[in-house]
Amino acid sequence: MVKVAIIGGGASGLAAAYAAGMSGAQAILFERNEKLGKKIYITGKGRCNFTNVSEDFFGGVYEGERFARSALSFFDCGSLISLIESAGVPTTIERGNRAFPMSGKASDITKAFVRLIHRMVDVRLNEDVEKVEKIEGLGFNIHASSGIVLVDSVILCCGGASYPSTGSDGKGYGIAMSFGHSLQEISPALVSLVSKEEWPRQLSGLSLINVKASLFDGNKLIFEQAGEALFTHTGISGPCILSASCHVKNSREYTVEIDLKPYISEEELAFRLEKIFYSPENKNRQARHSLEKSVPKRLAPIVLILTGIDGEQKSSALAPKSFLAIAQTIKRLRITISGKGRFTEAIITDGGITASEVHSSTMESRLVSGLYIAGEMLNCHGYTGGYNLQLAFSTGILAGASAGSGNLPKTVNLFPI
Repeated sequence: MVKVAIIGGGASGLAAAYAAGMSGAQAILFERNEKLGKKIYITGKGRCNFTNVSEDFFGGVYEGERFARSALSFFDCGSLISLIESAGVPTTIERGNRAFPMSGKASDITKAFVRLIHRMVDVRLNEDVEKVEKIEGLGFNIHASSGIVLVDSVILCCGGASYPSTGSDGKGYGIAMSFGHSLQEISPALVSLVSKEEWPRQLSGLSLINVKASLFDGNKLIFEQAGEALFTHTGISGPCILSASCHVKNSREYTVEIDLKPYISEEELAFRLEKIFYSPENKNRQARHSLEKSVPKRLAPIVLILTGIDGEQKSSALAPKSFLAIAQTIKRLRITISGKGRFTEAIITDGGITASEVHSSTMESRLVSGLYIAGEMLNCHGYTGGYNLQLAFSTGILAGASAGSGNLPKTVNLFPI
């Protein structure tokens, strides 16, 4: 029987352990924490958006899209949902084609995989793997906390460098690099953005819904997405901003433009504002109070300041041309981005082990036979919305199935329950 070591008990590691066991291998799962799936517990604000059933799934993958196609072909979104439900966890699809456990508890996803690997996988908790070495003709020595274990194959599922408190501190990169693999520059991704201006910080805690965020590098539009945004104590965050952060490098400045009213034109908005400001009920009110009819109360005075209009004057005192200027500010609320948040708060890690050094059809290293790499360690990532967990589960399943049999199995029954 082939003996396979899986290093890391997160999403990709759990999937790899399950598939390796189902492929007939003796699977040993090493996890440095006291429990499995520690990072899964905090995903989706504790609800775990574990996949996305959009017809254009790869539209949500911004890095390594071609590489990921084999894994998703082998184990797609429907397969993941079926597997989780086979383990006794009903699921539901919500807005944006996002899949969640029906209970709303991220822990149920981890529990599903724990049930799936029960009695089939040798799970070793509190086992920190310090080193992996190739022993020619014999396999690999796993240098773990409790001693050295000899195995035939190794699957690295150590995660990236984000949320190091969950165990993914970038250590896995060093193990892969010890075998000659190269590392694409890593940086925090799906993370908040830091504003150069002070005013966004003054609005900390204010949420914006149904807006559109556009990211510019100079005058070049490099990303655009509709959704929600949130002002923070350092700048701006929220789903569409998190996705935009995947395209931000810390060494340069960018501009984010937020369209607070993406479904109407500037001209139509200016017309509506004029009617509101000149109405009998508002004409004698301060301009900032009239604007509160169209934008959040805390944001109204900021919009007027940015437009160069005194918010304390009467609404009726504004010249008709002022409303187009206000509309332009509302439609293009500009924020200069001087950087992004740290790894400690990033959902994923951008970059990673170069995916082209791994066989996409098996997840086996092109440099070292018997070594497999899966999940967030690879430079293959998606936006927020369930894409990254699906990539982790799919690459993990493919790696486990491949390592377990020595080749890509054609008839493995992944859904035995």
